[in-house]
Amino acid sequence: MASTVITDKRPGYGQLLRTPGALSFLLPGFAARQPFAMLTIGIVLLVQHTTGSFGSAGAVAAVTGVSMALFAPQSGKLADRFGQRAVLIPGVLVHTAAVSLLVVLALSGAPLWALFLAAVPAGASVPQVGPMVRARWAAKLDGTPLMPTAAAFESVTDEFTFVVGPVLATALCTGVHPAAGLIAEAALTLVGGLFFAARSATQPAYGIAAAAGHLGGEPRRSALSVPGVRVLIVAFLGIGSVFGGMQVSLTAFSEEIGNPGANGLLYGIFAAGNMLAGIAMGAVAWKTGPRRRLIMGYAGLTVAASLLWTTHSVLLLAALGLVVGLCIAPALITGYTIVETLIPATARTEAFTWLTGAVALGQAAAVTVAGRLADAHGASTGFLVPMAGTALALATLLALRSRLRPREASRVAARGIGHRVPVTVD
Repeated sequence: MASTVITDKRPGYGQLLRTPGALSFLLPGFAARQPFAMLTIGIVLLVQHTTGSFGSAGAVAAVTGVSMALFAPQSGKLADRFGQRAVLIPGVLVHTAAVSLLVVLALSGAPLWALFLAAVPAGASVPQVGPMVRARWAAKLDGTPLMPTAAAFESVTDEFTFVVGPVLATALCTGVHPAAGLIAEAALTLVGGLFFAARSATQPAYGIAAAAGHLGGEPRRSALSVPGVRVLIVAFLGIGSVFGGMQVSLTAFSEEIGNPGANGLLYGIFAAGNMLAGIAMGAVAWKTGPRRRLIMGYAGLTVAASLLWTTHSVLLLAALGLVVGLCIAPALITGYTIVETLIPATARTEAFTWLTGAVALGQAAAVTVAGRLADAHGASTGFLVPMAGTALALATLLALRSRLRPREASRVAARGIGHRVPVTVD
């Protein structure tokens, strides 16, 4: 049953950006997360160049993604307990060293197992800047009508990163040197990550509360213990399958038609659709509940992703990729909005990193499977991976949607914040 309170004024991006202290972490946070979208495609392009195999390239990239998915939640848990700066500084240093080692090994013709070994610390140390920025927003806006707007804004920022990052990495790898994309990723991670870590005044002050074992009267618990978080992890695995399947399959498609440079353009159009949908999501005052929005958005994503493998024209693939991108943002934004209502404040960064890690894990699996399919049967078969991933995730969402109801503390907080804001339970 839905419960709604009417708002007099719709929160907007302008009001969000006027939040005191917001720009002090937004600008360095944008710079620090830019390399995230360059890592997988940079590995794929470099390893494919040195080995001649999309399957091998996808497998190395997959190891990186799996490693990130396994270690990212632990990074988030440590950030919740000890503060973001304490986790970020050693993390960016390790990541820069690991990616540099991976580049050296690939260019020196090292065996595949050596690339796998180097990919583990490269993925494990990926700075979780996006979840950390989301945690800073949550700490500032907890219980206000601006939280959905902040979730939309973060999705737009992420997708702008996924527009710029792959295009930049592809341009560097194809126009400068096959290793240039990864070298730029390591350099940007080091500079951007340290700059973001220096903005410690706006990080959530969880460490002091953790010493007493609670925050705001709520006991510390793992985000993974919440059933709704586990459901959202499955949903975000499906979204990751779209990202991974698109990256490898578009690269293989561009190679097949003899125009490798088309890869960056096609992926950029796909990511641009995601970004445009994210902008629209934050500008709309929704009357439909978040659970229903998530299922409707995911159903649209599944249908669009299921058509990719049938397309063999550049123009049609660009158009369909745009549609797929338009469908991703509603699912991502609504998922992040829902998870905020499911978890206690002490587990925010951990919860956000579980979702980010799920995207990375889904992407890693998709990169591996799509790469092998593209090697064996052509680029179009790689597009079957997003279809399968989203279909399975949608079935899970439909079967377990009751677990996405917000915890009672979130409902009470939302109704008692002093704003006349829509509070929709269903």
